[in-house]
Amino acid sequence: MTHSQNDLQRDAASARPAPQPGRDFALERWWATHSELLAATALTLGFLLRIRAASGTFLNPDEVLHFLAANQTSLTAAYRASVGTAHPPLLILVLYLLRSFGTSELVLRLPSVIASTVFCWITFRWFTILLGQVAGWIGLILLTFLPPMIELSAEVRQYALLLCFSALAAYFLERAWAGNSAREMLISFLFLYLAMLTHFSAILFAGTLGGYSALRLVREPLSKGLLALWTTGQAGALALLIFLYQTHIAPVSSRERAQQSMQALLTNSYFHWGHDHLSLFIFARSFGVFQYTFGQLAVGDVAGLMFFAGVAMLLMGKYPPEMAWPRSRELGIFLLLPFVLNCTAALVDLYPYGGTRHSAILAPFAVAGVSFVLARLTGQRIARGLAAALLVVVTCHLFGVPHRPYMLRRDQSRANMTAAMDFIHREVSATDHIFVDFQSNYFLRYYLCRERTAPADAVLASFHTFQCGGYHVISTDYQTNIFNAEIFLSRWGEMLRLYALKPGDTVWVFQAGWDIHLADQLKEHYPEFRDLNPQRFGRNITIFKLTVGE
Repeated sequence: MTHSQNDLQRDAASARPAPQPGRDFALERWWATHSELLAATALTLGFLLRIRAASGTFLNPDEVLHFLAANQTSLTAAYRASVGTAHPPLLILVLYLLRSFGTSELVLRLPSVIASTVFCWITFRWFTILLGQVAGWIGLILLTFLPPMIELSAEVRQYALLLCFSALAAYFLERAWAGNSAREMLISFLFLYLAMLTHFSAILFAGTLGGYSALRLVREPLSKGLLALWTTGQAGALALLIFLYQTHIAPVSSRERAQQSMQALLTNSYFHWGHDHLSLFIFARSFGVFQYTFGQLAVGDVAGLMFFAGVAMLLMGKYPPEMAWPRSRELGIFLLLPFVLNCTAALVDLYPYGGTRHSAILAPFAVAGVSFVLARLTGQRIARGLAAALLVVVTCHLFGVPHRPYMLRRDQSRANMTAAMDFIHREVSATDHIFVDFQSNYFLRYYLCRERTAPADAVLASFHTFQCGGYHVISTDYQTNIFNAEIFLSRWGEMLRLYALKPGDTVWVFQAGWDIHLADQLKEHYPEFRDLNPQRFGRNITIFKLTVGE
């Protein structure tokens, strides 16, 4: 038997424990009267925090990579370039169209800011349907104001769009089921497809949504027409997966794996058979998801315990007081299933699992479970629930630790990059060479080149060369993403031989981005570099001069 939306709301209201007269009762009456305004206020504040985070800082290497892929002469060329980014094409196409409004950092980050704000609003509505009003408000506060959620919302990356489309797909699926609506079922699948076109982790979400729907079909069969539409939608998701595999996953898999092997952060997010302990991997990586989502290690661990306790309660049939549908056990499986799928993918070396942005698709499920438990612990009272959520947010802001790789805001200041480019224009001559590692070459392409296009590279062995702003740049390929002292000295000698540089030639080494310590390592470990005089622009941009033969 299906519920209409009105039936769902009426059942939720009747299931809610009646507040006793007194301060709590008066506050809840006032809150119910002003709830729309209060939600709009919270979302507006969250939007402004995201605008601030997106303003005043230079792009990180991944952000520049996405822009350069999009900065093509045609939409078709932008689509082709998206194949090399190891991501589905949607963000690249959005950025291609966005260029007509500008190419500043803030303009490029605006789609993420807007999508994240929509995500917070839709997830609030979704949580309210699934878990009740108090849990919905707790979830709204956490997702709107937790530091990692703000950070993901202020980058030229796929995650904000992914979360937005995924939340919309889940929300409209609930509405379609509640109202037996073919229109809203169709909308749900549309947003699911957009999520899959945005980021490959949406495949995990598609599996979660499909499994959850199958569970609901056992207890609450759809009408024949709606069942046919649901089956067709699932087939469409499978067809889209096959298309993405053939066009985007298979062509770049070897390159992506090479990049992952160079990043210690992601190495820990895959299970290594014969080396790692299975139960320890599952435990550590699962709690890592909560540590990343909340941005504070101790709070993340407590949140993980609350989540799994909440899932256990749901699986045991502890029916949420405000929840009209779905049934408790189905909801418990729904919250746990994406963790199971993501962990399984890591065990078979298909997708990372743990405390990194790559598992961001798990954030709404993690927060949903925590919100459910906090709502129960606070007696389903709005004031107590909000106080608990705000305490969590404040603690995470005051005592949170950013996850690697990261740049502090003061070091990522746009003024630092401007000063670095001014230094190059002032000190580097047209006859000099600029030598960079792979991540640093992106900054020159965006900030130094007069035309913000991806120049045609001349490839020699494992080096790329290009003209940029009147300067000759030599860059390593992706296999040397970041210079350290040992790697630099090896690549330096190789570069001198390949390009036949002569004694007395001047080479400027420009390094920018995450984990740049080359100049300090050279000075500390190699006596011949003790007089090196690096120019620093914050802690994430360094330039120094070397003379061939000296």
